[in-house]
Amino acid sequence: MIHIQNLTFRYKKQEALFTDLSFEQQNGSIVGLLGKNGAGKSTLLQLISGLLQPQSGKLDINGFKPFDRLPDFLADIYMVSEEFSFPSITIGVYIKATAPLYPKFDSGKMNNILQEFELDAKKNLNKLSHGQRKKFLIAFALSTNCSLLILDEPTNGLDIPSKSLFRKVLVSSVTDEQLVLISTHQVKDIETIIDKLSIILSDMLINHLVAKPYSPEYICPFLKGNSSVLLSFLIKKLVNTLTNGFIIVLYFLENLNSKNKATDKAK
Repeated sequence: MIHIQNLTFRYKKQEALFTDLSFEQQNGSIVGLLGKNGAGKSTLLQLISGLLQPQSGKLDINGFKPFDRLPDFLADIYMVSEEFSFPSITIGVYIKATAPLYPKFDSGKMNNILQEFELDAKKNLNKLSHGQRKKFLIAFALSTNCSLLILDEPTNGLDIPSKSLFRKVLVSSVTDEQLVLISTHQVKDIETIIDKLSIILSDMLINHLVAKPYSPEYICPFLKGNSSVLLSFLIKKLVNTLTNGFIIVLYFLENLNSKNKATDKAK
């Protein structure tokens, strides 16, 4: 469970990346977290996992304050970062050394996913390709059975067959007791598996259920008239293209948000 209320975060000597950000998700969903480069997707994931501390606001993850980094908190959350490194050991040794840190770790599931991904437990992790190491990390994450799984750009580095396999393995591996948060700008890679969609703009986060057709009321219910028609067209572009179409939609929303704020100030 994720509960964020009025969170403010800034890096040193920079303007606030988030101001009064609120975000809530319950277990039992696969949530897509979308946003253009620099919107703060990875930063939000690091705040949720306790790697960063906010300046203010409430941050409650599975009943814990993430930055306290308590053992019970760390044992029930797993994050697959976009960038990662491994010691020079075999897959089998890595599993033996780290699996005990996760009380709900399922060795049978681990072996099955390794077979699905065609990974040999005797192979040295640092002698695998980037895509193979990414698949191993995903396999390990799913096998922990943690209540919260965070995947930051999980399909980067995967070829087309591996992306398809990733979707199949993910859907078949998670349960209703888990919450999966996937950050990506590769919309097409995850559109068929996510239950909910969250979009990060420059200073706000929009949460709506994903539904087909992708009607504008699921993204911005406050849009009316011509704006609604235009956004409907742009959303279709969003789900039929990769980064370019997505940036167009976000650019439109960013400008709309700026205009709304200007109108509010004028009032």
